[in-house]
Amino acid sequence: MWKWIAAAWAGLWMCLRSAYERRIFTTEKYELWSEKIKKDRTLVFLSDLHDNQFGPGQRRLLAGIAREKPDAVLIGGDTMVVKRRADIHAALFLVKKLAKRYPVYCGNGNHENRMDRDRGRYGDLYDEYVRELRKAGVRYLADESADLGEDIRISGVDLKEKYYEKVMPASLTPGYIEKRLGKAETGRYQILLAHSPVFQRAYARWGADLTLAGHFHGGTVWLPGLGGLMTPQFTLFQKICAGLHGRNGRYMIVSRGLGTHSINIRLNNPSELVVIKLHPAQGRLLRWPEPAGTSGAGGGEERSAAASGKRIYRPEEFCYTDKAQREEARL
Repeated sequence: MWKWIAAAWAGLWMCLRSAYERRIFTTEKYELWSEKIKKDRTLVFLSDLHDNQFGPGQRRLLAGIAREKPDAVLIGGDTMVVKRRADIHAALFLVKKLAKRYPVYCGNGNHENRMDRDRGRYGDLYDEYVRELRKAGVRYLADESADLGEDIRISGVDLKEKYYEKVMPASLTPGYIEKRLGKAETGRYQILLAHSPVFQRAYARWGADLTLAGHFHGGTVWLPGLGGLMTPQFTLFQKICAGLHGRNGRYMIVSRGLGTHSINIRLNNPSELVVIKLHPAQGRLLRWPEPAGTSGAGGGEERSAAASGKRIYRPEEFCYTDKAQREEARL
């Protein structure tokens, strides 16, 4: 009897907690240094919004972005839900609002690609979406590249349907990316918008200094020490569901996303706004933050330096992360 009551209360708590985590977002901050970067910049990265709303007119999300004073906003795809039906109006509203305030660079996710691919179901909705965003001044990067200043190149690669297959996606090679985008920029800091984090090695081998991905929604349920419980491709306990990954100057940041769709659950895994601060590295001595101030430096040597708090210098890149205060939920 008591076991059943306890189980019922636990189930109720998980449902309420999941509803709460879908209504709030955290701000996760990363800092990276590179000799290719000529001046400090702040970038905001949004991914997997899936039509989720953070207050009337996206008021809380827009306020959270404004607090960071970004030099540009990067969008990694899946701004809407495209499954049996599609509605682009909520996504257009947000991105147009952002484009009035900041330079916006927008890549595709599997939902935008589905809208483009299945024109028998969705008609010319994809063309309308792209046309409206470009009219608003958005740099729409569907297998295209654009510059941010003289020192940063931002590219967006579209992944074919086979790379999103359940359980066993096709293998992706650097040649696939090069065929769509050409060679990676070497003289400038190369950022790649690639929706799926599965192919981190190929992105790095192509030449991306920083890859920005999403798609996995933080694994739906985040289990400490194990990672995300399940991805949209039905793989379990993937540690690349969120956070910073990589080493030796080739990094990938995976967003937990800002929304959900088919599996409408978040547990120990609130929605996430990603903030990236890029700094020049020349002539700098860096003191890594104490362990309490880090949440995933890339590479073993970097982690040990962070743990010891010692001063280190590299002529290449440094990174650390710092989770900021969680947005207050307005339930």
